[in-house]
Amino acid sequence: MVMPVKNKDIKLYVKENWSEIGIHNYIKTAIIGFLFFFVFYREIDYLIFQWIHDKNWSHGFLIPLFSLYFINQRRKEIINLETKPNYFGLPLLIAAICFYIFNIASPSGWAYFRSMSMIAAITAIVVFLGGWRLLKYSWLAIVFLVFAVPLPDRIYKSLTSPMRQWAASSAASLLNLVNGVDATVHGAVVDVIYKGRMIEPSLDVAEACSGIRLLMAFLALGVVMAYIHHRPFWQRMILLLSTIPIAIFCNIIRVSCTGFIYVLINPKYSQGIYHDLLGMSMLPLAFLLYGFLAWFMSSLFIEDVKEVTEDIIKRKRV
Repeated sequence: MVMPVKNKDIKLYVKENWSEIGIHNYIKTAIIGFLFFFVFYREIDYLIFQWIHDKNWSHGFLIPLFSLYFINQRRKEIINLETKPNYFGLPLLIAAICFYIFNIASPSGWAYFRSMSMIAAITAIVVFLGGWRLLKYSWLAIVFLVFAVPLPDRIYKSLTSPMRQWAASSAASLLNLVNGVDATVHGAVVDVIYKGRMIEPSLDVAEACSGIRLLMAFLALGVVMAYIHHRPFWQRMILLLSTIPIAIFCNIIRVSCTGFIYVLINPKYSQGIYHDLLGMSMLPLAFLLYGFLAWFMSSLFIEDVKEVTEDIIKRKRV
């Protein structure tokens, strides 16, 4: 007698780790990675050079690692996904490569668009080989790479100028709270008179202290905090939007502390390695602020969870 097999008795095998995808997938990934590096090696070398020599973008080394982390978070969905190539990705890939070559050959080409072309090419490869379903689980890791690309100088300077002035004005206001201190602001420069004596040289909020470095790093941090745990979409948006005021606040704290050290303690402790350590200490402060905001939203708003009760079947013995 043949017994019918019920659907609930059939257990589908679900892959859990990357080691289960098969060696052929690793070989294909290595070939695609080699071809990608062959086409964009010039831009990759430029980005690494910027990360090493420009402190404003030294966080660029961490961005690809976080992208890999986002991919690993969705590994079960990705390795169990039945991917289908989407040929719409092929013209996208060709367009991205052509745009990259144009920006290299053109005298007016921007390095920023060369890097954006490289990220667009990654998107096109994902669509071409895995379709839109694969892009659904990998888009965050791809978009996150934008934080590793240095902004054009013109945009960077237009952002730093008002942020320098905000930091200088706030630092001067806090310094004026100290008895015997008279601080006045001229643009991004703070002139300080302490106990009737003019402090020389004046405090100059340089581009490095404008806060744009903190802003870009904290924007990336905000994305990590928003997506590292499952939370409603509106909470993620609040965490992302909060990065801007948190970055400005942390930079004001840093510049103000530098001013207090410069005026009240010793100018040498406001420069060099001491200045860099003070800037690094803003990262834990931002973590605390992000963490408190995430905890507050999770505690204040509790989603209703319907209780699932299993049916209990009682059988009588005859």
